[in-house]
Amino acid sequence: NVAPTTTTSTRPELIAAEITASLVDGGDIETSQSDEVAKDIEAVLREYVRVERQIDEEAKDRLARMGGTYSGFAKVKKTVAKQRGFGIGEDAVTYIVSQLIECFLHSNNVDEIFSDDQALNVKIRSVLRKHMAVDEEVDKEVRDKIKNLDEGTRTWEVEYEKVRDEVKKKLKLT
Repeated sequence: NVAPTTTTSTRPELIAAEITASLVDGGDIETSQSDEVAKDIEAVLREYVRVERQIDEEAKDRLARMGGTYSGFAKVKKTVAKQRGFGIGEDAVTYIVSQLIECFLHSNNVDEIFSDDQALNVKIRSVLRKHMAVDEEVDKEVRDKIKNLDEGTRTWEVEYEKVRDEVKKKLKLT
């Protein structure tokens, strides 16, 4: 089961801006450089996507070496992610939130953090989940359109990307 990228890889700038606005407007963080904080958040989101793609490739390589079928992909991917201490699936949001909070603690762009980790977690999680729901809708529509192809094959991956781009254009997400 080759899942699409868990994070909202399609709109990292929008997500970063929304998280920044939520935290600054809510008095959770103080900054004189909101644009730079948003860039920090965007960098964390893009790095998540990059590492998740690496994990996908490593899982595919392991499957190929083991002679496994694509039906075992999800299990192998979960193993690779766990070995790297990387959150995927249900753990993705928790992982990303912890990365963002850590980023705020070390960023020169965040002047002060007024809220505790739990309050930050709730606000960040809310924005991420909202955007992930949109991605899940896109994924479902794409999968419905290419259900005749064997998931996990190169053909399926190419067609998935092509149809996903079409669906995102149709929904004005690009």
